[in-house]
Parts: sequence; C-alpha cells; structure tokens
Amino acid sequence: MAASGAGARCYYEVLGVGRDVGDADLKKAYRRLALKYHPDKNPSNVEECTRQFNAIQQAYEMLADPQERAWYDKYRDEILRGAGSDYKDDSVNLMPFFSASCYSGYGNDPNSFYSVYLCLFQRIADEEAEYMEEGEEPLPPFGNAGSDYDEVVHCFYGYWQSFSTRRSYAWNDKHNLKEAPNRRVQRAMEKDNKKLRDAAKKERNETVRRLVAFVRKRDKRVLAYKEVMEEREKERQRRVAEKRARDLKKRMEREKGQREYAPEEAEVAALEKEMQNMEAALDAEFGKDSDETDSSSGSDDVDNDLFCVACNKSFKSEKAFANHVRSKKHRDNVALLKEVMARDNERGEGVPREEKG
Repeated sequence: MAASGAGARCYYEVLGVGRDVGDADLKKAYRRLALKYHPDKNPSNVEECTRQFNAIQQAYEMLADPQERAWYDKYRDEILRGAGSDYKDDSVNLMPFFSASCYSGYGNDPNSFYSVYLCLFQRIADEEAEYMEEGEEPLPPFGNAGSDYDEVVHCFYGYWQSFSTRRSYAWNDKHNLKEAPNRRVQRAMEKDNKKLRDAAKKERNETVRRLVAFVRKRDKRVLAYKEVMEEREKERQRRVAEKRARDLKKRMEREKGQREYAPEEAEVAALEKEMQNMEAALDAEFGKDSDETDSSSGSDDVDNDLFCVACNKSFKSEKAFANHVRSKKHRDNVALLKEVMARDNERGEGVPREEKG
C-alpha cells in the first residue's frame, strides 16, 4: 500500500474526483492528470511536475484496487488528520457567542443579532459539509429578521436543536495505527482512539445545542410566533367553553323535559294507590256500575291490580299497565277525577242521603 505521512492530501482530491467515483471515471481522471503533469511534457518545470506526477500515481494505485480503496475509505480521516499527521483543528470557537455583547440590535446590519448568528451557523455548516455525503441536503440556514417562521425559522431550530456533528475528530487520536506491531495491539489502539473521538463529538454536540437554546430564547421571530400561538390557544379555549356551555344547557333542558313527562315509579305507584282508594270509596257509596260489572265479567283472567280506575281500562301485563300510567291521557283523566271528587267533597262528601234510597 502507498504510504501517507504528515501533510498528506486526500487521494480523491489529488485526482479531482468525488468519493463515489466509478472505475471508468477514475481512470479517465488519472490519464488526464498524468498526461498533464508528466515530466517529459514539462521540461521547464521538471521538479514540480515530478512531485505532482508521483502523487497522482500513488493516488491511482490506491483507489484503483478495490481492497486498498476500501481500506483507505475506512481509515481516511486517521491518515489525513489522525495521530502522526500535522492537522490542526481550526473549527470556530463558540464560547464568545454565548453573550449578548456579541451582537447589537435586531436589524439586518452587520453587527445585528441576525447577521452575527447567520454567519456563525453558516461557518459551522461549512465545517460539517466536508464530512457530508455527496448529494446530501445542506444544513438549514438561520435566516434574517424578515424570514418566514414556517419556511425558515421552524426548519432551522427543528434541525439544530438536535445537532449531531458529522466530523470524525480523528485529530484527537492518541495512537498512530501504523505503529501497531500486530492486529491485537491495533484493535486496542482503535478502541482508545474511538473513546477520544466520541468524547469530542459529544462535547461539540452539547455546545452547539446549548448555543441554539441561547439564541432561540432571544430570537424575536420565535417570541412573536409564541404570542400568536398563545392568542390562538386562548381563542380555542373560549370556543370550547362556549360549546360546553351550549351542550350543558341543551342537556339540562332535555333532562327537565324528561322529568316533566316521565314521573318516577314511586310517584306513579302512589298515584295509582290513591285512585284505588277513590274507587273503593265510590263503590261503597254508590255500588258498582253495571257497565263496569259487565266489563269485569268478560275479563275474569285479568288481574284487578292492572285495572285503571281513571280510564276504566284493564291491562294484561304489568309492562302495558306501566306504560299506560306514564301516558298523558291517563294523567289528564286522573286530574279530572281528582277535580270531580274535590267538588263532591266540598258539597258534603258525595250525594244527599235521600237520593240513595
């Protein structure tokens, strides 16, 4: 395998191709560059072209072999930025941006809240872009003072509040895998390096998320949208309360109507008992009516308890009798009978004695 030391360039960059390049395009790129930088074609600049030509050959030898290319893809970050490389992490320091003193006002001038944080989050996005897959959507922008909430602001915070860096942090590696004497030691080195990388990623993610929370708390666009949502919620609660009041009123009116036209069973039983007492008093005073006797004689199989005095009607079942007692006609007849008996009582408890003889 071709070696790569300090200051090594990415082989894909050397050949000017993407990391998903196919074999045919890889060979075309190699031939084009090899022809361009061949020392024989550049007699006036032999030393520089020889250096470039050798780098192109090394890159093609690595990437043209499927196994070596797979190995290179796996350890690319370690080779370019890991232990043994001269790579220095120059990512933006986020700490100064945790203070309101880093911006002035909320307009669109260069020192305003929106201009400062627009540039900051774009720098972070640019740092991440190097580690993103080709064709992957760019990170949502911060926007400006006039950005639409749904199209820009909501999308920005929706992504950045759960930010997760794509950077490898291979430059935090403690061990250079090329120095491992055997496979067992190499696996141990990889494990230690992974712990350091994961710790660095976690710290970066937490810092960015805390910064996003700091910014969101002071973002006038968010505060304005929150007020709109609160007003909408108040209006919704008002409509719900009005609907509940209407439903309650309807239910109370319905229950009131049921109480008026559907007496309780105890009330019905008491009323029926009173009518039976009135019937007994009438029979004792005047004797049984012939029509009633005839009616009763034809219905020997009907229970006397299922006979309505007020309506002069017999029933064959308790259910039919109960339904009849609840009817309006029955209640009207009972009221009329009570009225008649009340008048008779006022005249002297029934008809004079001379009329009985």
